[in-house]
Amino acid sequence: MKTRRLLILLLLAILIPLPFKAQSPCLSEENLRSRQDFRDAKFGIFLHWGLYSMLATGEWTMTNNNLNYREYAKLAGGFYPSKFDAARWVSAIKASGAKYICFTSRHHEGFSMFHTRYSDYNIVDATPFKRDVLKELADECHKQGIRLHLYYSHIDWYREDAPWGRTGRGTGRPNPEGNWDSYYQFMNNQLTELLTNYGEIGAIWFDGWWDQDQNPDFDWHLPEQYALIHRLQPACLVGNNHHQTPFEGEDIQIFERDLPGENKAGLSGQDISSLPLETCETMNGMWGYKITDQNYKSPKTLIHYLVKAAGRDANLLLNIGPQPDGELPAVALERLEQVGKWMQVYGETIYGTRGGCIAPHPWGVTTQKDGKLYVHILDLQDKSLFLPLEGVRVKRAVDFVTRHPVKMQKCKDGILIQLEEVPTDIDKVVELEIS
Repeated sequence: MKTRRLLILLLLAILIPLPFKAQSPCLSEENLRSRQDFRDAKFGIFLHWGLYSMLATGEWTMTNNNLNYREYAKLAGGFYPSKFDAARWVSAIKASGAKYICFTSRHHEGFSMFHTRYSDYNIVDATPFKRDVLKELADECHKQGIRLHLYYSHIDWYREDAPWGRTGRGTGRPNPEGNWDSYYQFMNNQLTELLTNYGEIGAIWFDGWWDQDQNPDFDWHLPEQYALIHRLQPACLVGNNHHQTPFEGEDIQIFERDLPGENKAGLSGQDISSLPLETCETMNGMWGYKITDQNYKSPKTLIHYLVKAAGRDANLLLNIGPQPDGELPAVALERLEQVGKWMQVYGETIYGTRGGCIAPHPWGVTTQKDGKLYVHILDLQDKSLFLPLEGVRVKRAVDFVTRHPVKMQKCKDGILIQLEEVPTDIDKVVELEIS
């Protein structure tokens, strides 16, 4: 009788799952290695390019101006980016010090910037250009050793089977309910193409989950979609710009227009996870090309944003909106060149680092790797700087560029470093050898 009771208890333990115990997916070696490579890269370039570039008023023009979806589609008939040169794009981006590119394969407007068999509304079949710009970009990225990530929109203001959200309501599409099964299959078919026909893809960068925030019961069926991506390319990372703490199956956490821990733009109030982090920001004011927006951030501002992201253990994904003729804006190219010159000198203090053991302060941040702590002094009005390093042994301090010793004095809870003058550099870096 006792043996029978034990057998029943054993069967119950096997058949009935324990409550409140989350099942974590088993991560592949390829996925873990890719996460590490992503964290080491620290700097990428975002490229928002689509039919909206022809109107030169930004990527949200279709919904902001309630443009009829059939009329909007006629833009494709005149889209001919004759100056597009993938080699020039990738070369300029590589020279900036960026290690990866994230390209908009399909934005909210619904136009596919690659050759897809699941819709003729794409750059090869619907335009006189007839070239697969994504294929050319992918081939050039692989040739020059730049990782390629692909942005993919979860919402679509053009397709009639796409469910309506809070945006794109004025484009004239019929059927507000859409046909979710049809649209979900379409997205997965396209994702399969992207992960089959364009070589190794570093990440899929989703956007649009927030479009259904007025319908909290809406289910995007993300676990199955994430599983599809990891099955097709185990090393491909999944990120989702949903402004929430990461969902199961995601590999990176995205912050839009904000550094992790800040929420100045109102889009990044979520908790910071242990996943690799990325903050995306525009070089001027818009994501897509806007002819009147020449308010480009200064090289100093861009470099400070990159350094501050690294000091928070995050990557910076810096956006450029290519022109309708296929060229990158001249000012954007100038900024890439200026950031690249800085990275040639200071890249060692950024690449492969993690956020330093000193938390970010108004004066700057720290990055750390291989027994070295890099003190990035961005805004200091004095020649002295106290560093709270209780319990950390500092063997020596040197100016990162000149290699000259920097005076330091041990204090109760850290050290006080003495500079020869008040820093005026974009980023004054002091290198500490620590243990």
